[in-house]
Amino acid sequence: MPARPEPPRRRPPREQRTRQVLDVAWTLVGEEGTDALSLGRLAEAAGVTKPVAYDHFVTRNGLLAALYQDYDQRQTAVFEERIGKAKAQLRDRAQAIAGGYIDCVLSQGSEIQGILAALAGSPELMEVKRRYQQDFIAKCAKWLGGFATKGDVPDAAYWAILGAAESLSEAVAAGSVDQAVAEGELERLIVSTVNRV
Repeated sequence: MPARPEPPRRRPPREQRTRQVLDVAWTLVGEEGTDALSLGRLAEAAGVTKPVAYDHFVTRNGLLAALYQDYDQRQTAVFEERIGKAKAQLRDRAQAIAGGYIDCVLSQGSEIQGILAALAGSPELMEVKRRYQQDFIAKCAKWLGGFATKGDVPDAAYWAILGAAESLSEAVAAGSVDQAVAEGELERLIVSTVNRV
């Protein structure tokens, strides 16, 4: 009997392939560090050709920016879930934000810090990070603004909350501050910031 021809290989949809390649990139960063991450190394590890990797990310900075965006999307999902479960009270919302922010940073460990360091000063990071910061501040205004009894919470106050969240998360990741202590401090800062307005 003649051998049956193998069916043609079907390529996965672009979104599925992007997800697969990003997952491999996270693994590489975790195992080998950000310095080892190149589009060629990623293509090899993901079992795709170099043109596929370049088609998805164009440059190494494009890949790193895509990893940061991927992290941000997961962080947003965690916040939305926690805020959805929190009571509509200031302390509960503040606790959800504090715990969610620090947990997200810890979930990526040193990987996200390595990506930020590798992208430092690049236009790709500045654009992605600024968009993330503005989204976070807009969400905080939505989640917390209604609790201010004396007026609107100024944008500068939300920037202060974001700065504290970033610093405390980095301190926890570095082992300088206990996670529960950092979450409690951030929660108190959020509550006092909203209450003083």
